[in-house]
Formats: sequence, structure tokens, C-alpha cells
Amino acid sequence: MKNLTITLTAPGNIKLAFYLGTTLLLIALLSSCQSSAQSPEYRTVTNEELVTLLKDESVQLLDVRTPEEVAQGVIAGAGHIDIYDPEFDNKLSQLDRTRPVAVYCAAGGRSAKASMKLKESGFQKIYDLKGGYRGWQQAGFPVSQ
Repeated sequence: MKNLTITLTAPGNIKLAFYLGTTLLLIALLSSCQSSAQSPEYRTVTNEELVTLLKDESVQLLDVRTPEEVAQGVIAGAGHIDIYDPEFDNKLSQLDRTRPVAVYCAAGGRSAKASMKLKESGFQKIYDLKGGYRGWQQAGFPVSQ
């Protein structure tokens, strides 16, 4: 009996498969690096985390409550844009997109909506205060008039 050897792949095909595989791997790695660098960071933060964030002077603090609510008090250093203002989206453009934004409302619902608008507008770091102004005040953190 004779030994029969069958070659399933030609040497040229092995090289082609290697180069194709390497190319696809590089493309996958490059695209994953690019997408992670461009994807915005959005997360909910506690009162304590907000205090830490605000120690960084580059963080913009945004209050999205109504003027009537703001008259009752604010977190010191907050800018105000009423989320119900028809010019809300235009006013957001006055903020610096390259700097982080911490946003709050009365309890957390409107600030979540504002955070999504910030994300859609190209802001890269967005922090939403869990519990809003009420939670901040009830926990005994300082407020301003």
C-alpha cells in the first residue's frame, strides 16, 4: 500500500489568509480604540461624588429647574438654564463642550433629560446628580439663595 498525502491548502492561500486575518484584527483594534475615545461619559453621581467633582474648577455646574424653584435656593456656583425654556438647546451651546458638566434639577427626572440633550450636543463628560436639589438639601449639603 502506498501512503497518500492530500494537501488541503496551497502555500499562497495560507499567506493570503494570514494577511487577511491580520488586517481584520488591526481594523477591529483601531475602530474600538477610536470609538472609546469619542464616546461620551454619562453617569449619575451621589452628593459626595459631586462635592469631589466640584473641587475641579473645570466642572460646569448646571441647574435646569424653573426660575421659581431656583428662587428657593441653589447649589453654590451653579449656572441656570430652565429646561422648559424654548431656547434651552440654544442656551446649552453657550457652555464649553470641552469641559465636564454636572447637572441637577429638583429630584432627578429633568436633569436626566438635560443630560441626554447635553450628550446629543457633543458634551463628553456629563454627571447627573442623583436625587437632585432636594436630595442635596435633605442630606445637609450647603445651599445658596
